[in-house]
Amino acid sequence: MRGLRAARGTLTARRALLVVCALLLTQLGSLIAPAYACGCGAMVPARQSSMGVDRETSVVRWDGATEQIVMRFTVNGDAPEAAWIMPVPSRADVELGDPDLFGELDDLTAPVERTRYYFWPRDGDWPFSSGGEGASAGAPPPVDGAPEVGVVGRERLGDFDVARLTATDPDALRDWLDANGFDLPADLASGLQPYVDQEWEYVAVRLAPEEKGAALGGTLDPLRLSFESDRLIYPMRLSRLADEPQSLGLYVLADHRMEPRDAIGGDAPEVRFAGRVSSADAPALGELTDGKAEEKPLFLTAIDQYFSQPERIDADHELRATASDTTYQQVYYEDELRMFAGVPAWLAAVGAAFVVLVLLVVGAAVLRVRRRVV
Repeated sequence: MRGLRAARGTLTARRALLVVCALLLTQLGSLIAPAYACGCGAMVPARQSSMGVDRETSVVRWDGATEQIVMRFTVNGDAPEAAWIMPVPSRADVELGDPDLFGELDDLTAPVERTRYYFWPRDGDWPFSSGGEGASAGAPPPVDGAPEVGVVGRERLGDFDVARLTATDPDALRDWLDANGFDLPADLASGLQPYVDQEWEYVAVRLAPEEKGAALGGTLDPLRLSFESDRLIYPMRLSRLADEPQSLGLYVLADHRMEPRDAIGGDAPEVRFAGRVSSADAPALGELTDGKAEEKPLFLTAIDQYFSQPERIDADHELRATASDTTYQQVYYEDELRMFAGVPAWLAAVGAAFVVLVLLVVGAAVLRVRRRVV
């Protein structure tokens, strides 16, 4: 009987060990080749490596006929290379962007810090002893018979290997990408089908450092795409391939304040800045406007959006002008106790009131004494 119990205990221990090993292998597999989707398309690292996109920011400029998108990625991991693809509605030109553009726009859209003074002491002020911090608040809100895959151009731009393609079949496009070193998700063909049906073109980018053996990391050089479009569209549909929640940061430059038509499956887009800017405020804007931003300031709208369930993304972002060009900027308030001559104003006021009261009492007493004497 004891031998039977021991055998059962050994079998149970083995099963538990197998379960633990299976879970470890599952986690290891997720680390070896995870698929990352960006706001602009699908990105995956090379096999047997890992890479994460810490931040993806895009600047979109639209003048009613031509759209320009400047993208910048901040990545981490040990991947020597990675690839992503971005659909575009028409033939695109690709070149490196100006890295100063993002810093300038960050400065322009930074929240304004203001000080609010209060009179009576709060928690943390003398004579109260417990700690506390000031409150902060923000203000509200192909042609028939053409090849299945056509290569328009292929060039090397810094750490980017860029291919501009046309395709009439999503599976053929996926096969071409795989054969030419663009390692992308196996289910990419299903995600590309709507773009193939609309006869869009594609910009495939392989990120491979020129220095052999170097891993992708830090902030990469921005990439700038230009193409004709009578609508302001930011491709997002491929982000539904992501396994993890996604965040999107957009700087939109146009003649008017812009807003997404709908949430396309994510949280409600949040505006953190809206206002006119010129190349005098941000010299790098001249790259996107041919110097016209100084003559006629553009309206800059900074939009953030979070996608907790990427599989729910059902369309590309189409942006439209709002009913009015209302300006907006976030404001953070720092509350401070009002001071007077280095002394809390409330204490000075109470002290002054006490002195006045004492003087009145003394004066009244002196008057009574004088009357008695008289």
